[in-house]
Amino acid sequence: MVVRIVRLGTARNQDEGIRIGTVRRPPRGVPKTGFASGNWYDVWYPNLAPSVDTMKLGQEATTPAQWAAFIRKYRSEMSAPDASRSIDLLAALSQQSNFSVGCYCADEAHCHRSVLRELLAEKGARFE
Repeated sequence: MVVRIVRLGTARNQDEGIRIGTVRRPPRGVPKTGFASGNWYDVWYPNLAPSVDTMKLGQEATTPAQWAAFIRKYRSEMSAPDASRSIDLLAALSQQSNFSVGCYCADEAHCHRSVLRELLAEKGARFE
């Protein structure tokens, strides 16, 4: 059993399981009834998304130093008790269930999901 890190809105992998959207906002122009069938997500879980200010910091990062500042801020947010417990839960679930977490960004290397992958790995999550 594994967790996959995905780009929301892309075709699902075989045996992907539940797709969790770790985004601040739902996809624009998509009715709620189309979230799952459009391969966006089955469950919206903004608790693991960066805050609006942190998200803007990441989107505006053009240098390695700016990106590092985003990572520090996002990691700080994810160390809060509720977020940390959510990461613990997902890491534990990855031992027994297939599921995926994702975001809309085209480039995982410049997206919070790359950091979320690291955080899950640090907690012992199993990956594809």
